[in-house]
Parts: sequence; C-alpha cells; structure tokens
Amino acid sequence: MLTKFETKSNRVKGLSFHPRRPWILASLHSGIIQLWDYRMGTLIDRFDEHDGPVRGVHFHKSQPLFVSGGDDYKIKVWNYKMRRCLFTLLGHLDYIRTVQFHHENPWIVSASDDQTIRIWNWQSRTCISVLTGHNHYVMCASFHIKEDLVVSASLDQTVRVWDIGALRKKSVAPAVDMLRLTQMNTDLFGGGDSVVKYVLEGHDRGVNWASFHPSLPLIVSGADDRQVKLWRMNDTKAWEVDTLRGHVNNVSCVMFHARQDIIVSNSEDKSIRVWDMSKRTGVQTFRREQDRFWILSAHPEMNLLAAGHDSGMIVFKLERERPACAVQGDTLYYVKDRNLRTYDFAGRDNTLISIRRAGSTGLNQGPRTLSYNPAENAVLLCSDVDGGSYELYIIPKEGTGRSEAAHEAKRGLGSSAVFVARNRFAVLDKNQNQVLIKNLKNELTKKVTLPSPSTDVIFYAGTGNLLCRSEDKVVLFDLQQRATLAEVSAPLVKYVVWSSDMENVALLSKYVIVMATKKLVPKCTVHETIRVKSGAWDENGVFIYTTLNHIKYCLPNGDSGTIRTLDIPVYITKVGGNSIYCLDRDGKNRVIQIDSTEYTFKLALIQRKFDQVLQMIHSLQLCGQSIIAYLQQKGFPEVALHFVKDEQTRFNLAIECGNTGVAVASAKEIDQKECWHRLGVEALRQGNHEIVEYAYQKTKNFERLSFLYLITGNVEKLGKMLKIAEMRNDVMGRFHNALYLGDVQERVRILEESNQLPLAYATAKAHGLIEVADELEQQLGDNVPSLPEADRSVLLIPPRPILQENNWPLLVVSKGYFEGAFTDAAGPGDVEEDDGAAGAWGADIDIVEPDEALNREGVFVADEEGRGDDEEGGWEMEDLDIPADANVPEVAPNAAYFVTPTGGVPKSQNWIQNTSLAGEHAAAGSFDPAMRLLNRQLGIQNFKPLKNVFLELHLANQSLLPTLVSVPALSLYLERGWSDSLPVNAKGSPAVLTKLSSLEEKLKVAYKTTTEGKFTDALRLFLDILHTIPVVVVDSRKEVDEVKELLGIAKEYTLALRIELKRKDPALKDDLLRQSELAAYFTHCQLQPTHLKLSLQSAMSICFKAKNYYTAGSIARRLLELSLSPNVARTARQVLQVCEKNPRDEMKLNYDPRNPFVVCGATYSPIYRGSKDVSCPYCKARFVPETLHKLCPVCDLAVVGADASGLLCSPSQMR
Repeated sequence: MLTKFETKSNRVKGLSFHPRRPWILASLHSGIIQLWDYRMGTLIDRFDEHDGPVRGVHFHKSQPLFVSGGDDYKIKVWNYKMRRCLFTLLGHLDYIRTVQFHHENPWIVSASDDQTIRIWNWQSRTCISVLTGHNHYVMCASFHIKEDLVVSASLDQTVRVWDIGALRKKSVAPAVDMLRLTQMNTDLFGGGDSVVKYVLEGHDRGVNWASFHPSLPLIVSGADDRQVKLWRMNDTKAWEVDTLRGHVNNVSCVMFHARQDIIVSNSEDKSIRVWDMSKRTGVQTFRREQDRFWILSAHPEMNLLAAGHDSGMIVFKLERERPACAVQGDTLYYVKDRNLRTYDFAGRDNTLISIRRAGSTGLNQGPRTLSYNPAENAVLLCSDVDGGSYELYIIPKEGTGRSEAAHEAKRGLGSSAVFVARNRFAVLDKNQNQVLIKNLKNELTKKVTLPSPSTDVIFYAGTGNLLCRSEDKVVLFDLQQRATLAEVSAPLVKYVVWSSDMENVALLSKYVIVMATKKLVPKCTVHETIRVKSGAWDENGVFIYTTLNHIKYCLPNGDSGTIRTLDIPVYITKVGGNSIYCLDRDGKNRVIQIDSTEYTFKLALIQRKFDQVLQMIHSLQLCGQSIIAYLQQKGFPEVALHFVKDEQTRFNLAIECGNTGVAVASAKEIDQKECWHRLGVEALRQGNHEIVEYAYQKTKNFERLSFLYLITGNVEKLGKMLKIAEMRNDVMGRFHNALYLGDVQERVRILEESNQLPLAYATAKAHGLIEVADELEQQLGDNVPSLPEADRSVLLIPPRPILQENNWPLLVVSKGYFEGAFTDAAGPGDVEEDDGAAGAWGADIDIVEPDEALNREGVFVADEEGRGDDEEGGWEMEDLDIPADANVPEVAPNAAYFVTPTGGVPKSQNWIQNTSLAGEHAAAGSFDPAMRLLNRQLGIQNFKPLKNVFLELHLANQSLLPTLVSVPALSLYLERGWSDSLPVNAKGSPAVLTKLSSLEEKLKVAYKTTTEGKFTDALRLFLDILHTIPVVVVDSRKEVDEVKELLGIAKEYTLALRIELKRKDPALKDDLLRQSELAAYFTHCQLQPTHLKLSLQSAMSICFKAKNYYTAGSIARRLLELSLSPNVARTARQVLQVCEKNPRDEMKLNYDPRNPFVVCGATYSPIYRGSKDVSCPYCKARFVPETLHKLCPVCDLAVVGADASGLLCSPSQMR
C-alpha cells in the first residue's frame, strides 16, 4: 500500500471521489461531511446539516452536486459550488445506509434500515420507485454502471439483484403513466416497475456489502460471517463461484478493482485485504493497530482507493505506477507489460525482450528502477520481489525486434543495483552495510563497506562512483579509494537526475529538489507544496520537472516558475527545445509542446547575454506582470520599462530606475498629485532642481517651493513667492518668505497687520528700525515689552549657496546596454527631446507676476504660450565661420551621458543568499525568511518569545561610524572570521552575537539558581536557553552535537521546573494526592545528580507525610542508591524501614515506578511505554495525543506534531 493522503477525524462511514478534481468526500459518524483535496492535503469545506451520523455520500458524475444520507432519515442533495443544501428528500422511516447517483439518469438510489430501497428523481424531487423484499436492514444498494440493474445487501443474509428496466422505459415517456406514478409515489410498497431478478443466498450471517464488477457479469459480497463471496450471473440465473476466507471479523465493505483482476475488502478486524480474482487467494494484507475499517471507495478514473476507519481515512494506491526507465543518448529504455522496450524520441517504439517472471503473483512485483549499460548492451532491473532483488539481462546486439532467444536473466538479492563500470555493477546489501561489486556473469568480485551504516539506496554517480542515500543526506562515494568524496543534506532522496555532461545533478525528494554540482556543492534548493514526480535537464542547464499537476522549471540560480498545467501525472524522460518527452502511468510515450520563452529569457538575463535578451524582446511578445516583477527584482527596471504600456506602471518603473524623463512624461498623462509628489522626491534625490520646481508647481506646494528657492539661492523667485503669499492671504507663508529673504521691514509689517504688536516692536527695535519702533511704542502705550540692551546686533540672513539654481553635476558613464538599444524604438510614453527645450525647465515654467496670472483661487498660472517669444532673440543658432583646419575627433552619439550611479548590493543581502541558518538570516535583518526557516526546520509558529533575540542579533551585527555632524553615521557590518587577506567582494557570514560558550555560562547560572531553590528564576534562565538555541550558529559537527545536548538539558529542566512550580501552586495546597503525584514525576526528569537527590528527598518527604508509604519507600530506595551525606542516608533508611512495615498507599496514585514512562508536558501525567504519544518537533517534549496541533507548553515555540526537518545550526550540516 502506497499511502497518498491521511486524515485524523471522527469515524468515517462514507467516502466518494470526485470524478475529475482531486477531491474526496468523507461523511463522519459525528454528522459532518468533509470535502478534502487529497493532492494538496487540505480541507476545502465542511457541511453540517445532518442530525446524527452520515453513513452514505456520493458525487455526481458531471454536475456540481453530491448526495448524502444519514441517521436522521433524510437524503440531502448539495451544491458544493454554492456551498449549501439544495433540497431534502423525505420518505425513509429509519437510518439511511448508502446513497448513489445514477451515471446517466437523474436518479438516486438509497438503502435504509426500514428494509426498503428507494429510487428518487432528483430533478423532480420525488420518489419514483420503492424496492421491497428484504426483511431486515438493507446495508447497501448501488446501480450497475452499464445495465439497468441494482444490487443490494441486507442483514437478512441475502444479496438481491433488481431489474429496473421498466423504470427506464417509463422515464422516457413519463406522461403516459403520470396518474399511476403519482399514486405509486405515495405507496410504501411501490409498483411493478422494479422487480427482483435474483436472490443470492449463501452467507450464514447478515451481508454488509455487495457490488457489481464494472465490465464482467460478476458480483462480490462481504458479510458478518467473515467471508467474501464471488457470484456470477447470466440472463436467467446467478450462482456462487467461490468463497474467500481470511478475515477474522465482520467484513464491512468489498469491491472489484477497476483496472486489475483483484478484489479489495476491509473489515472490522482492522485490516484491508487484496485478493487475486483468478486464483481466489489473498495477495496482500494491510493492518492498522487500533482502527476498524468501515468503508471503501475507488476513484472512477485513476488508480486510487480510499478507506474509512475509526479515526479518519486514508487515500492509497496498491502499487507503483511509475514505469521503470533510463535514457541513453537519444534512446529511452523502459518496461511495459512485462516487456523491455525502446523509444528513440523520433517516434519509433520497439520491443527488445520479454521479462517473464516465475511466480510473481503479488502486487508491487514490477521493476522499480532500470539501469542500462551501453558498452555491453545490458540492463539491470530492480524490484521489491523477495524483499528486494535484481535481474540482469544481456540484450543481443542484433535484436531490434522481439527476441525469444534472449539470454535467461541472472538474478540476485539486493535492494538497489546500478552499473558502475563497463563490466561491473554494484548491489547494495543493507543488512551488512556493504556494496557487492559483481561482473556480468553475476559473480562477486569484491565487497566494499559503505561510510554510513544507515545507507538504504544507491544511485549511479559516474564511473567508479556511487551516490549513497543515508537518512537526510546523500554521500558521494568512490569505490576504488573506498572514500567519501562529498556529501550534501537533502530530505529522503527518491530519484537522482544527472545532466548530459555529468556536471550537474538534481536530487529529487517528495517535496524538495536540491541541485548541486558533480562534487555535490549545493547550487539551489526548490521547495514544492505538492509531490515532485520527475525531472530532466535541457541543453541550456535549466532543470525541467513535473509535480502531480504542473510542469515547472528551475534556473541555475534557483529561480523557478510554472510552464503549464497537466491533466494527468507524467514522468519526463527528455527535454528538447520546446518539446518534452515523457511517459504516462500506462507506459505510453507522450510528447508535450511547451513555450520555453519565459525561462529562456530569464536565463539569458541572469547569464548577462544581453544580445540574446534584446533579440527576444524585439522578436517575441513577452509580457505579463511576472516578467515585469522579475526584471524589477533582478535590477533591470529599464528593461521592464520597454514592455509596459500602462502609464502608472511606467511611472513606477521610471521612478525606480531613476529615469526622470520618462517619469515626467507619464506624470503628465496621469496628472495626479501623488505622482507629482513622488517625482519631486526622486528629482530632489538626483539634485535635478528644475524638475523638482516643476513638480512642486504642479502640486501647488508653495512651502516646499519657497524652501527650494532658498537652498538654490533664487532670490528673485523668493520675492515672487512673497507676493503670491500676500495675494493668497497666507500670513505664515509671507512671514517665512520674508524670513528667507532677510526682509526685516516686511516681517515687522506682517506682525503689525496680524495684531502682534509686541513681537513687531521687538523685531523693529532689535534690528534698529527706530522710527517704526517709536510708532509701535506709541500704539502699545504701557504694554511696551522690555528688551535687553544689545551692543552689537547683526541681521541674520540665510547664507547664499555656492551653486545657485543649477542642477547637481551627474557622473559621466557609458550609456547602459538597454538604454542604447531602446533609443531607436521608443516605446509608448517616451519623452520627446524638444519637449523641454525652452530654458532648461527653469525658464519655461517661470513664475509670473501675481497680478498677471492669478486665477479665482488665488493660485498663479504660468504663461506657457510665451516660451518662444522673440523678445530676447530665442535660440541664437546662426551659421558660424569655422576655420577649415579645425579638426575635431568624431564622437559616437551614444558614447556617454550623465546618469546617477546605482547603489550596490548591501552586505546583509550577500549573507543570506546561500545560507539556511536562521541565526544568520536574523543577524542580517532578514526576519521573515528566518521565521520561515524556523517554521520548516523546527515547526516553530509562535515567534513572540524570539522577538528580542532577533533584534539583539541584528543590532549586535553592525557598528556605527560617525562622520560629519550634518551627515548620518555610516553603518558597518561585522563578519564572522573576517581578515584583511580576503578579497573585497568575498561572500562572508554575519557575526552572530549568540555563542555556544555564552549559553554554557548561562546554563551554569541556571544550575546554581536551581540548587538555591529559586525555581521561577531558574525556569526563566532555562527558557532563555531554549529560546536562543534556534538562532545559535556554531562551526563544527562536534559543536552541533553539544548544542543538541544543551537543548535536551534545557528541555528536561524546563519540564521539571514547571512540574515543581505546579506542585507549589496555592490551588493545590490541600490536594495531597496531586502533590504526591507531581513530586514523584519530578524525580523522573533527567536532572543532574545534585538536583536529583534534592528532588528525591522532597518527593520522599511529601509522600511520607501523605501516608503514601509504598511510593515513599520506592523513592527512598532510589535515593539510597546515590552517594548521600550521613544525615540524609540515615533519614532515608528510617523512612524505608517504616514504609516496609506498611507497604501501601493511603491514596491511589497515577504512578507506577516499575513501568518506564515519560511525563506529558501539558497534563503532567505519565505516558507509559507502549502508549500513544506525540512530540514537539523542536524540544522533543512528549505529550498525550490530545495535545496534537497545539502550541508546545514546554518551549512555547513549536506546534506539537508539526512536520519539521530538524535543527540546523552550522554550515557543516549544509556541506
């Protein structure tokens, strides 16, 4: 059994696959109907309207409907798109066992405990027939897929076959019998349009299930007599063919497999059994420990089965469907229908030899892998026969068609076998942890011991080399030198795909692809949410792979994307241009055409083949938000600018790449305040004052405009701004402009007009305006403010800038590759060169006198019609008399121009490119990726306790270098292991504040605090250690082991201290029973000897005082086994002596010292050996199953039972 999906829920009583989508319905004993996506493993929806258990459920073949029947006597028809029940069919008088849609007619058949079967028309919502005849509960009823038959099974020990042909005829012309039909609908016992054709008797007890064969005249049934019976029928009679025995309890469900000659049954004996239909014998048995099986369902199109049991359901396949294959040059070798075949990618398919296998009756007996040796024309096939075996075939050289004279296969035992040289192949012996090297005569030549004892699969890695899979890593092993050459971390690799030049390799796991060089140096890792099925390299070094429903690509730098969707899973064999060659699950060769433009364009871009990029831009229609986003992400917004026609997007890209010309043109088209503001900010960053001035004028931002004129020294326009503010009655604007200009008289006048006479007087007096001050003094009278005597008063005027009005000078650099290429073919919205030819922005957007251009709102309007006025002569471009000998060297028109230099990549960005260590990501300030890594590696979901740890790591990783007073300090990043001999652009690692030594010091303090009995403080220290370990970074494997040991210690002490603090809870002050239990559990935590003695003394004392002498005596014995001081030893012996006289407990404790156990971190109760439990993926604390999917109460970080790859804290774990 190959389990594809599993759920945990209430008892599942009904199952139904959707015919096209990867969905399955599960009806539960609790009354809920669940809709699952078994491919993604997610719950899509739940339907909860039934009152009581729902025993039957079924999808419609073509409509978005499903039907359900439950113990509330109701049949409900649902629309899953509308997510509601459409209507309810009433008529049954007892529990409804099964419901099913007809494959053609609008009918539903239902079976009930009221001893009837009813057929309903779900369009007219009426009962059209009642089938009576059973005299006990009817356990199931179903339509035949082709004929007008219904089969039913009942606890009256019979199986009945009903002929409903008359019902079909009546449904063709319903008007004729409308009167009789109406009468029949109200009659419980129905009419004569559905009659019993056969009654099958043979079971000794009630029959639980019966079903038709999809194509043959066969019926299979299962009953409470623990037997499965096979029946055959013809036009006149039906009879028993055989009985299949093997189940040891009631058979719940039984069915024929649609694609193979097998019968599948399940039972309350907690097993699923597979039977060979021709030999009538059991083939395979799958068992569960605790759960009885109740229902089976088969997918109508795919080779999938589902089974419901007491605690959920499983979706599974009986055997692998992937054809064994290998590619050699332009030829594919593969196995189909027990024949070895070739396919030459030009369309020719040939059969080479037959691979008949004697006695291979079980499932999963077909070849699993195929290895081809071109030198000797030999093939190795590996299968699961006999626990793992191989077959060696030598193909005749002249054999192009089917050859009956092929050599007999040479066989042997071994879980994996691959060719490693011209005339040698390697066989893995897992039991001895050896590789056996054999020649083509199947003779052993030598044995090689493997480096890792847990190696379970070997793969080809070039002549004389093997890739050995061992747990979560792959090792490159040299058979000649018997040495490990390299290793790489990868979760349980299933397939290995080499590039044609053997320079790159892809390691395919269930959900992960790791790409590496031939030396196993990791290049990138791709994570998928659904299963990865196959892959192949194309000629450009792009890896093309398939998941269950997509064809995708991965570039050498790790960028990936989707090429197209798939209707059915396929297995890629070769990629050539825009064609993908693949095998489907039936072993048929398919050629799928794809559009490789997207990944070819991205590949050329990252390889900096700009000529190829330009060619694709000009010749192909590349578009879409993904391409634009990719170009932005990779630092080519100027290329993305060429694709975009939307002005808003063009504006955003132009701002990003600093192209103010395009930005101005787009801003004019959009003409929104926000765009002009952003344009002003960007132009100010570049020092382009003219564009800043234009943007501020467009937004009527007079305050910013005045300040701009101040910093550029444009006094004339500042004066105009003063007049404009006066016309607009903007008092503060007038005052600011007067302040910028140093115009004291104007400031005094403004203050006087604003009735601020004291301030006006002080300003005039301070600046020596005597006459004005005297006038103001008379107006103030007795309220004249007193001012200090000033000996040397000086008027403070804002300093004039050195560079006035002109833009900042820009760096002279060569024109960008794409800038030059796109000049000739201007895209939409490109700026025309002579659009701004009148005065370099400053003159053509001049500010006119207020009295000439004020509109009704008091806002000035620039005179744009007067740009080309001849009053000043315009552009004076008369012909010049240049001497003939004045030779000037020619300059290419696109040779150079002014652009702003782009910023470099931050050091922190380089740090995180090739690391999977969460500590290094956090130190670099990349918190989101760090949290995703911790979630994937340790199952952590609560990051609140880690907030301060992250911030400390990041802040400690940089130092600030002060510069000038007016310039912000420079931020310098600190690297681990830096030296001045390293190259300038060498990729380093961040210096991580948290060291193993500091954690060990904190551990010593925590030990001391525990000894002193300060349990709350000690718990806080141990929690600090637990919350710091996820981001610690160490160098060596030895230190990794030390970190893991430290994690175990911190977990044990955290649990122990939580137990002890729980015991000291005031709420338990009078609960001696719980106090005794907790004290006893405390002694079973893995503590240091000193603390173990103290815990044993405390527990002994508590249990003794509570008169639990048996428990106190067992604790005293454990205490006496340790080295004790004389006083403690004497006390323990005295307690033991008293307890042995009365060896019983006053209270019944949930504590058995003789049965090994661990303490649950949530309930603080024992979990004895052999009991079910779940664990925290980070701290490994153990819990009772009810804690599954809850936050771990011990570490307060991870979710109990979450999938996690494990702690990663050292670069040595990634090499």
